[in-house]
Amino acid sequence: MATKRKATRREWGKVRTLPSGRLQASYVGPDGERYPAPMTFDNATDARAWLADVRGEIARGAWASPSEKAEIRAEQGRTLGEYAATWLAERTNARGDHLRPRTVDEYKRLLRRPNAAKPEDKGGPLADLLDVPLAKLSPAKVRSWRTAQLDTGKKTQTSRAYGLLNAIMTTAATDLTGITNPCIVKGGQSTHTGRKVVPPTDAELETILATITPRYRALVVVAAIGGLRYGEATALRARDVVVEKAEDGAVAAVRLEVGRGVVRTAEGIVPGETKSAAGVRRVGIFGDDAVLVADHVAGRVEGTKRVIGEALLFPARDGLGFLAQSAFWKHWNPARTAACREDMPFHALRHYAGTRYAQAGATPKETMARLGHSSMGAAIRYQHSGNRDDELAARMSRRSTTA
Repeated sequence: MATKRKATRREWGKVRTLPSGRLQASYVGPDGERYPAPMTFDNATDARAWLADVRGEIARGAWASPSEKAEIRAEQGRTLGEYAATWLAERTNARGDHLRPRTVDEYKRLLRRPNAAKPEDKGGPLADLLDVPLAKLSPAKVRSWRTAQLDTGKKTQTSRAYGLLNAIMTTAATDLTGITNPCIVKGGQSTHTGRKVVPPTDAELETILATITPRYRALVVVAAIGGLRYGEATALRARDVVVEKAEDGAVAAVRLEVGRGVVRTAEGIVPGETKSAAGVRRVGIFGDDAVLVADHVAGRVEGTKRVIGEALLFPARDGLGFLAQSAFWKHWNPARTAACREDMPFHALRHYAGTRYAQAGATPKETMARLGHSSMGAAIRYQHSGNRDDELAARMSRRSTTA
């Protein structure tokens, strides 16, 4: 007959023999509760080894009760798709506000599952990772996914998707026990296509202004001279424009109060805030450009049945809604084609504004303020060398000392 082993003071925990002959180990946890092992043992050596492991967890501060461990396992078993849905609902920006509708729509696009009714639809770039448990999202799996995305040729989209995954997993690593962020690819969210935005030359801009549908000339000026984003320009109303006149009644300047922007969301084109707090600004336009904008404002509000101050400067064809970029493209594309700049997006006009303003003598800080940038890096990207190389080279050339 086997004799029961007596506990000594040096031993920690308790081992007892069950009627079945197997051994059960248990211990008193830091919370004062006794916890049995989740399994039985056929010998005392294994039972004591298990108790030693638990004691080590307590000493390291890594101990958790069985119920807490079950909760941790459940959390680690959550898939990326499940966690991302919660993350998206609770995420706030740097100011502590909920994400803007445009941002939410973009994140949902990146996380979109394939449409079962369309076999050819592969969903968003993160679709292949949505059903992977958080605990199994390893650096190797993320690298493999990123490589596959880059192979599609969509470098910018891959960069944005990687950035979103990194943000989600950073939060998960903070919120959930045992989860680490697997996004450790150096420069993973800095990938770009290599295509550069080249602003128009002065001559190209003149061609665009002469060619584009007349009612959109002021929109081109507001972007190329005022430096407004498309969403900021198409959100302008009559009350946002102040026309200053000289004593003889001639237009001296036009001031634009930029305080909002329109964005496209799943619900359509809606007004919202500027891209950042720095986007709220007053922009002055002078000379012939000011006259063009002033004439456009007068033409828009004359005879309108709406409250004059609320009249949009660049409305949709119905005169009431916001002008969609797809609708404006029908007018923009022929104008840029006439200037032999089929490669040029409308946003290049904003680059033109930044370049010309800097060349006029503005400091980087002043250029930041005019364009509504919140970082110096963004402002520098909007300053191109332009076409002044010959002029600058002539200024720096040495003069003859023998004349």
